[in-house]
Amino acid sequence: MIHGKKVVVVLPAYNAALTLEQTYREIPFDLVDDVVLVDDAGGDDTLEVGAKLGIKHLIKHEKNLGYGGNQKTCYRAALDLGADIVIMLHPDYQYTPKLIPAMAHLVATDIYPVVLGSRILGKGALEGGMPLVKYIANRILTLAQNILVNQKLSEYHTGYRAFSREVLESIRWDLNSDNFLFDNQIMAQCVSRGYKIGEVSCPTKYFPEASSINLSNSAVYGLGCLAVSLRYRFHKWKLWRYPLLG
Repeated sequence: MIHGKKVVVVLPAYNAALTLEQTYREIPFDLVDDVVLVDDAGGDDTLEVGAKLGIKHLIKHEKNLGYGGNQKTCYRAALDLGADIVIMLHPDYQYTPKLIPAMAHLVATDIYPVVLGSRILGKGALEGGMPLVKYIANRILTLAQNILVNQKLSEYHTGYRAFSREVLESIRWDLNSDNFLFDNQIMAQCVSRGYKIGEVSCPTKYFPEASSINLSNSAVYGLGCLAVSLRYRFHKWKLWRYPLLG
């Protein structure tokens, strides 16, 4: 716990058996109270590896629900466990678990109710092997989104996130997409509710076992992100109601 607040780390997994142990071993259990591992109907032995590591809260989807659908299961489980702070960490070891204390403390001390581990702050993304085309697309997309939602975030697309319980209980993330667009929708919801979003610089790693979407899917994702931001702006101008924002 931190300041009497329960910290739960959620691991949305899909074929993460090869990287799960390395990720899990670096989680700082002096402050993390529980870990939830959700296997989105992958084809490997992710859950078996999790059980051997001693993870108590193991969930397997009978069919693949998608990245967003996996997060929904993760957050429901964490809230059911009484989490005050929920940190989503990918079990593919792309993001270092060593930043959990920094992110959790920012939430626990009420400085930021939402904290992102940013690959773009500093030079972590390119040094970690992010393809140049993806880096450039990330920067252009983030600039457009910042203008549309009136923020100054370094990126909206990181999969390393911390939320306070209040945030997860006050927004309708259950209505969000079951695919990768979930990440952008929940950010729009947080901004719409007036929650301040903090960022910490996060080194990242790109290697064959790390999850990543291909170029064509990335293009579809990028257009979807722009659509979310445009709908957010139209909603704020009262030109078009966006149900996800209430």
